[in-house]
Amino acid sequence: MTSQRRIRVLIVDDSAIVRKLLSEALADQTDLEVVGTAPDPFIARDKILSLHPDVLTLDIEMPRMDGLTFLRKLMRFHPMPVVVISSLGQASSRVAIEALQCGAVEVLAKPGGPYSVGELKQDLAHKIRAAAQSRLRAAAPADTTPPPVAAISAAAEYRDPRSVIAIGASTGGTEAIREVLMGIPEASPGIVIVQHIPAVFSAAFASRLNDLCRIRVKEAENGDRVVPGQALVAAGNFHMTLRPSDGGYRVAVHGGERVCYQRPSVDVLFRSVAAVAGSNAIGALLTGMGADGAEGLLAMKGAGARTIAQDEASCVVFGMPREAIELGAVDRVLPLNRIAGELMAWSMSHAPAAVR
Repeated sequence: MTSQRRIRVLIVDDSAIVRKLLSEALADQTDLEVVGTAPDPFIARDKILSLHPDVLTLDIEMPRMDGLTFLRKLMRFHPMPVVVISSLGQASSRVAIEALQCGAVEVLAKPGGPYSVGELKQDLAHKIRAAAQSRLRAAAPADTTPPPVAAISAAAEYRDPRSVIAIGASTGGTEAIREVLMGIPEASPGIVIVQHIPAVFSAAFASRLNDLCRIRVKEAENGDRVVPGQALVAAGNFHMTLRPSDGGYRVAVHGGERVCYQRPSVDVLFRSVAAVAGSNAIGALLTGMGADGAEGLLAMKGAGARTIAQDEASCVVFGMPREAIELGAVDRVLPLNRIAGELMAWSMSHAPAAVR
């Protein structure tokens, strides 16, 4: 078997302790190699040119130049895959989500809590591999006013609590979900979303979407109702499942083992949607590394739901959609910019006759 070239990683963080922890977390990964570290963006710039890393891990809060400013310059002059390593404070989490908009492909919590070192060892290598496979995209424009929504008939003002849209994504998914949700009008079915994202960052992600989109977006809490015109985003480090409630649905937010190495898991959500909503559901599997969501989307299709996968050309990583397509779980394969319109068209075609 031919030996594969290792993924070259440069670690940028002003803390010597964090640089050491990140380096040690990758030390026993045979397919990864830490080729250098840097305490600030100026030294990082020189090492990028001399060491030619494949992936950069980047701290947000650093002296001389903050990580976000450096990221913007990097994506303009020397684009490369970046994994943002951020502290868990509320302000830092918001900046980390902004970094994803600016071109970073993954975000990870900085080690610091009593259990975080073990979690770091488990997650960091996975995120670096995903970043190395990613297709870089242009940063989202600063003007993020929602684009005009295609005219959908006034009859779309239906409020059928049985209809639900389920969306799953991973690497590159924060921006893919933003694009989809910004194309959804207020008169939409309830939406439930799993994005692979660490704890705390999911709240900042949902808050940012709520500011940008026509529909309401919030981080899911246990017992939340799934209502038209609202999207619920699974909380980081918790699974989310759909439950029947008074002719509609609520979500349950709970712990449990990781599924496909993930918590929240798209498969966990999609399987519950298949069991509870059946043909009243639509599933969309967006960009991401791995196979999470493929089996769940197949279960949804088997229960009568309509299913969509994002196409390869518009994915940052075509792993999860490809797995679903190969399983035969997908009705339509679409570019990202057509998914919102298709979701709404299918929702209307499934609306009860009385409200069409």
